[in-house]
Amino acid sequence: MLTIGVDLAAEADRTAVAWLDWSTDGARVRDLKIQAGDDLIVEAIKSADKAGIDCPLGWPDKFVDFIVAHRTGHVEVPGGVAGIDWRRDLALRVTDRVTSELALRPLSVSADRIGHTAMRCAALLAELARQGQPVDRSGTGVVVEVYPAASLKCWGLPYNRYKRLANRAGLAQLVDVLQEAAPWLDLGIHEQVCRTSDDAIDAVIAALVARAASQGLVTVPAPDQVRSARSEGWIALPTGPLSELHPTG
Repeated sequence: MLTIGVDLAAEADRTAVAWLDWSTDGARVRDLKIQAGDDLIVEAIKSADKAGIDCPLGWPDKFVDFIVAHRTGHVEVPGGVAGIDWRRDLALRVTDRVTSELALRPLSVSADRIGHTAMRCAALLAELARQGQPVDRSGTGVVVEVYPAASLKCWGLPYNRYKRLANRAGLAQLVDVLQEAAPWLDLGIHEQVCRTSDDAIDAVIAALVARAASQGLVTVPAPDQVRSARSEGWIALPTGPLSELHPTG
């Protein structure tokens, strides 16, 4: 089995892609690319049994309705609702609320800079569909939306203070703890880049979550959440320990 992890950014220079091969011995990082362009990402996903993308796959339905109404000049503010509560409905997807309750609060795709990354992601999903690989944003099919930091927290691993140059020591610690928790995970020649690039380690984590999703070991939308998940996206969070991903575990 091959799982792909994509730590997506608005531009290639902060984007990483990891390939994980799974066998009865465990998982091996076959390849790891940083500064990944669109063509590489599309081809990687097309080769995968399951691919995890660290980026919102859609926007809040209420936000989309708001933008359409604003364009035609007919925005209506709900009566009896405080301004911040009304705007929160525009800023957060259903999955953002669920993820906030279970782990961490994601960035708002409609009110934060991650929106730039989501625009790139939307173009990638459109290209996949053009090439015969349509994506179900709720997580069925090849692609699933992931949130590496929240997944680390669910697994009981260090989940903060490992980003950016100032936290390089925290990044190295995360790699150490990850290898202790998953001795069956072979980073191979890519270990050093994981210790120096948080984009790289997030791509590896995304590929691990993709494995969890393929095994049914992640959160899925409740029946009344499926419709919104298919348009807004759905963040898959691990529901069990990291050890469950071991093929013979």
